[in-house]
Parts: sequence; C-alpha cells; structure tokens
Amino acid sequence: MNKKIKNTRKRTLKDKIICSYNSTKYSLFESSYLRLMRIGYDKPEYSNVTANPLVSVYMPTYNRGQLVFDRPVPSVLAQTYENFEFIILGDCCTDDTSALLSKISDKRIKFHNLKNRKKRYPVDGDNALNHWLAGPVVAANNAIKLAKGKWIARLDDSVIWTKDHIEALLRFAQAGNYEFVTGAYIEERHGKKEVGKGHHANSPYFGFKQKSNNSDNNPIIGGTSTVLYRSYLRFFKYNINCWRKKINRVNDIDLYIRMYKAGVRMGFLDKVMCEMPPRPGETTLAYDAFISTLEEKKKHFKF
Repeated sequence: MNKKIKNTRKRTLKDKIICSYNSTKYSLFESSYLRLMRIGYDKPEYSNVTANPLVSVYMPTYNRGQLVFDRPVPSVLAQTYENFEFIILGDCCTDDTSALLSKISDKRIKFHNLKNRKKRYPVDGDNALNHWLAGPVVAANNAIKLAKGKWIARLDDSVIWTKDHIEALLRFAQAGNYEFVTGAYIEERHGKKEVGKGHHANSPYFGFKQKSNNSDNNPIIGGTSTVLYRSYLRFFKYNINCWRKKINRVNDIDLYIRMYKAGVRMGFLDKVMCEMPPRPGETTLAYDAFISTLEEKKKHFKF
C-alpha cells in the first residue's frame, strides 16, 4: 500500500469545488451501479474454486523498459496459474520498452503504447509531487478498458510476484466469495526487508475516526500489486483529480477507499504475494524514494 500523503499545498477554491463534485458523483453513482452489476454478473461461477477463468493482469509504465523486462515480466510468466493475459500499457513510452518486449514470444503479453502524453496536472515547484499522486492514472484506466478476463489484477513496473500469486489470490477470492482481494508483501527499505500487510479500510490511516478492528465490515487493504478483483468492477475508474484532495490523495488509495465505501466485498490474504525491492539507483520505496530523487523524477516524468 502506498504511503498516505498529507496535503501540504494550499488548496484552491477550484480544488474544493472539483473534489466536492466528484465526491457527490462517486457516492451517488458507484454504490448504485455496483448493485446493478451484481444483478447481471454476480454469479455462482465466481465462487467456484475449480474454475480457471481468464485473469487480466495490467501494468502501467513509462520509460522503464529494462526494469520491466528484468523484474515483473519474468515473475508473471513464471506463474503457476497459466490462464492470463498480461496488458502492459505504456504512457507514450519513448525508450526501448517496445523493443525489449518484442523479444518475448508469448502471446499472453500485450503491449499497448499511448500515442501522446499531454499535461494532466500542474507540476511546477512543489507540485512535482503530482507525478507520484496521479501519474499512472491515464495509463491504468486505458489498460482496464482492454481487459478481457473475468478477474483483473494490478501490477507495478518494479515489483516481483511470487510464483503462486495469481493462483493463491484467485482461490482465496473464490472460496470467500469476495469481489476484491489483496495480500501481504515484502518491501525493502535501506537494505532492510519487512512484511507489509496494509491497513484496515475504516481506520485513521485513511482518515476515518473509527479505530482498526478485525470485523468483516472493516477489511484490510493490502499492497497495490496484490490487488485482484472481479471484472464487473471495472466501472470504478482511477481519479485524475486525486491530487486535489485533502486526504487519500494517492490514486490507488483513492480508488480502493471508494470501492470500500460503495460496499464492495473485500478480503485480505495473510500471505506474501510479491516483493518490492527499490528501483536501480534508489535505496527505498514509493513516496520516500520519489522525494529523495525528486530532481531525477522531475526529468523522468516531464511532460
């Protein structure tokens, strides 16, 4: 799970209006649409532990070709569960991502590269943090549109999955009749590895007043690269304006908390499902890595 980012910039009236509109829209639309989707698609086949449905794995990326080729791709191709498609969505990559992936003769890998990468949010001064908060949104939403599977799984472009990642999460979701599941993960910071288990959805970490507990109504939400959910939930889109919010500003957190509020049935598998080592040239992860290499990140993600 990405670190919760506090808003240190002064929010404008425009920020507040857009966020208020989005909050109202999401609260009215998403819970109602979820009920409609369940009428049409919430079938017993989803809880059949002997079924082997197509799983759509998607990964947004931007100019990290060698990293993608060395880490996530081999870990996906080594999965014990073989009925998947792997959608790699380049956000108008200009490096060797396409050339490297073309060397792999596996039809399950599908690389799509957006044709343009327009400015989507302010990045001047301290606003460069918006690359971290909302950077993957456009590519991720486009990848989800292409998914053909009964289930959808998310993977970041520097993460290594365990060999049983898809199989373990899928069987767990089927057995528990969950619509959305996550798992534990190993993260490495400054040479030290630790198991991360995420946070309860209804807890102070996500801005709620209620303390964490183990009730079914307060599930743990684990790491982003452990997310697996039913494909009829694809109407939940990443929010390009997440950076404008006061809390839960990171794009993935914004999405998962909206799913929780809408009533999606969530489960947490207390088993390590992936490893998150630092990217080459970095010693830590996520927000900490972004801030510690801010100037490099400004150049890398420049529009």
